[in-house]
Amino acid sequence: MEQRFSQVQTQTQTQSQVQTQVMSPQQLLLVKLTEMPVSELETYVEKELIENPALEENSSDAVDNTEESSYKDGLEESEGRMESEYELRSKDYATEDDVPDYLQQGNESQQEQSYMPYGAQESFYENLKSQIGERDVDDTQRYILEYLIGSLDSDGLLRKSLDALSYELAINENIDVSVEELQKMLRILQTFEPAGIAATSLQECLMLQLNQMSDTDQDVALAKDIVRHHFDDFSNKRHNRICQIYHLDEAAFQRVLKVLCRLNPRPGSVLNDTISGPGAQVVIPDFNVTQNDDGTFEVSLNWGEIPPLRVSDAYRQSLEEYGQNRKNLSRQQRDAAMYIKQKVDAAQGFINAIMQRRDTLLRTMKAIVELQKDFFEEGDTDQLHPMILEDVSEKTGLDKSTISRVSRSKYVNTDYGIYPLKFFFNEKFVTASGDNLSKVQIKSKLQEIIEKEDKKNPLSDDDIADRLKEAGYPVARRTVAKYREKMKIPVARLRKA
Repeated sequence: MEQRFSQVQTQTQTQSQVQTQVMSPQQLLLVKLTEMPVSELETYVEKELIENPALEENSSDAVDNTEESSYKDGLEESEGRMESEYELRSKDYATEDDVPDYLQQGNESQQEQSYMPYGAQESFYENLKSQIGERDVDDTQRYILEYLIGSLDSDGLLRKSLDALSYELAINENIDVSVEELQKMLRILQTFEPAGIAATSLQECLMLQLNQMSDTDQDVALAKDIVRHHFDDFSNKRHNRICQIYHLDEAAFQRVLKVLCRLNPRPGSVLNDTISGPGAQVVIPDFNVTQNDDGTFEVSLNWGEIPPLRVSDAYRQSLEEYGQNRKNLSRQQRDAAMYIKQKVDAAQGFINAIMQRRDTLLRTMKAIVELQKDFFEEGDTDQLHPMILEDVSEKTGLDKSTISRVSRSKYVNTDYGIYPLKFFFNEKFVTASGDNLSKVQIKSKLQEIIEKEDKKNPLSDDDIADRLKEAGYPVARRTVAKYREKMKIPVARLRKA
């Protein structure tokens, strides 16, 4: 008996409720503007001015897009908090309601823009090596100069001791060179461009640059004397003391200060290893952070070439006239009114987004300065504290994704040079007792221990771990080995003299 089975398919329809978040066009615009560095924003604003006739430059002398000279507390909460990551797909920037007009405001003094070459076709180190060909050196001296160039930090300074470099050349390169010969090669390297390169300290870096200036200029001569004999007072902003020592009035001191402020404390590139060349991009810092004599910080936003903006009065008046005569409008006039309203809303929404971007960026930068206050006071990377996106988020009340957008592709100009915002974020190392340590601090201390070790009996990773524990950095041997390898420091037997 044959048995057959039939399969019956049925369809059922069920209803469920799912909550999704859809970002409004205004929020999408704010996300996009927040991610942009000032260099891109300049181009974007220019494009918006061309495409939207209701948006125009504000020619009033009383209105300026420059930021306040000092960041003030109590910035209002930016509207349209950006809580989620979404791709930007919309180009419709219109808001749903008319809002009162307000313009970007600030003080009358334009922050001086700072530029940093970036994205060049020739790397910073390659450019320095190419300058060796301009010097009369033999093959061994050329190799030593190249080794010195490779030993420079990303800011262009040489922080390794000549003793340590002499040991490295002997062990790693089988080149026997005395400290005196290294000193001679270093002096040659310090004549390379840019001025101040290969300095062994900030003081020497500034002196190298000042020495290239005219001695006949009294302000330059005085600046040299201050850096040479009173660098501690200058670096700690004890300006009143300097004025008393040299019997300077305010005007004379400001002239000298202007000379000193033109010097570059970081003649090398910052973390990007590039200098300007054909086709190079230029990085314009989005923020300026300076320390006042009283120890407080001024945080300002760089507006670049972005003009002050406003909604066209002509478009507003036309919209009001259409609104007052709404009942008598023809179809063509209603279409015109709809077009004008769309453009006015888009212009107002764009201005609002620019202002909200301003508040968000300043709140974020202020929080970074507060969290990394020790670094901004001293300019020492050893003073960097552990800091992650969540730390800044908690301090500002902004979402982590917003902090991530702000820190992306943006730079800050400080008293110690130009840094990408990502430079200030570093991971935490949590000890057994729950203390948080910066990995930057641990690596710096590890470097210091190795530089001071007995080269005839170098320390093993276990020994280094013990030294770190004594210094307050309780890390395991395997952690020491991992950091040492990342720092390209050879094992003990290869460091032996």
